[in-house]
Amino acid sequence: MPIFVTPFAQLDLIRHPEQQGEPLQAFDAADEYLLNHLHQQGLPADARVLLLNDNFGALAGNLLGRADVTSSGDSHLGYLALTANLARNRLAADALTFVPASEVAQGPFDLVLIRVPKTLALLEEQLIRLHGQLAPGAQVMAAAMIKHLPRAAGDLLEKYIGPVHASLAVKKARLLFATPEAKPAPVSPYPTRYRLEQPPLDLLNHANLFCREGLDIGTRAFLPHLPKHLSRIRVADLGCGNGVLGIAYALGSPQAELTLVDESYMAVQSAKENWRAALGERPVEIRAGDGLAEQEEDSLDLVLCNPPFHQQQVVGDFLAWRMFQQARAALVKGGELWIVGNRHLGYHAKLKRLFRGVEQVAATPKFVVLKAIK
Repeated sequence: MPIFVTPFAQLDLIRHPEQQGEPLQAFDAADEYLLNHLHQQGLPADARVLLLNDNFGALAGNLLGRADVTSSGDSHLGYLALTANLARNRLAADALTFVPASEVAQGPFDLVLIRVPKTLALLEEQLIRLHGQLAPGAQVMAAAMIKHLPRAAGDLLEKYIGPVHASLAVKKARLLFATPEAKPAPVSPYPTRYRLEQPPLDLLNHANLFCREGLDIGTRAFLPHLPKHLSRIRVADLGCGNGVLGIAYALGSPQAELTLVDESYMAVQSAKENWRAALGERPVEIRAGDGLAEQEEDSLDLVLCNPPFHQQQVVGDFLAWRMFQQARAALVKGGELWIVGNRHLGYHAKLKRLFRGVEQVAATPKFVVLKAIK
């Protein structure tokens, strides 16, 4: 595993979840560029620093003990990586304040360091929340690999913070410097909402939600085929997003006990609000988590899942495969995992390696709905 060497520290960093023979690093040239620049300009020991979207803790690990550090992001997997990396490098986790993206970090901050996220709506919401949280003379810097840095990111910095200038490229990374100026309090366009016809639901979506403007086509293919149960059955919506699968299932299965889990704090926030709007005070557990890693074995009868195929900018089926393994462990014997997936991903063959029976419930030209029986 490569060591991340900067003027501040030498760190042994991992991604989370860990993969055997992990081909990707937990840091990149944009982290390095940002820290080198910070070291050259100097960092006052009493500076209050806000880190946004420090995915695996590469920035926090370098700055902890050198400033008053608050870190905020929308990934629970990122938070687990951060805490693991602090422990791995014998850094005191209690010296850092972590704020989920579903909450507002409380300033005033002297320095804001931003890793530009994949979803620009998340960046926009984060910049909106900086209003009134910057100390006089504060600096705002954003970093990204050039291939992941759209022009719109600079436009958002200029709109909500102030004039922006860009650095030269170094190792295919670039920095953006925004100079804060007085602006009227912005009005956030988030959360957004859309209406679902069947079942009839108004769904709210916070800024970092996948398919925030309308139901994604995979879920649309899944909904008409959701099972219904009249008995008291224990069910998880794994990777719940705004909660639509779990809520739709719960409406048709009045005795079911539901758990909704997602690694996005904004997804969990959205799912909680949507559950209350649709089902009132009906008991439910909705939590941020590493899939079903914390679920007791043999504790579920049914798992519903529209698995993701990316983690930040990295595309692949590693997370989906891990979710299938977690579902198998959490299900009772005879329990069922129902999923929807693109035909070309070949989930049918993958599930056969874990479950004793796999059936195709439905298909469209692009998607298949599968039932796997433990």
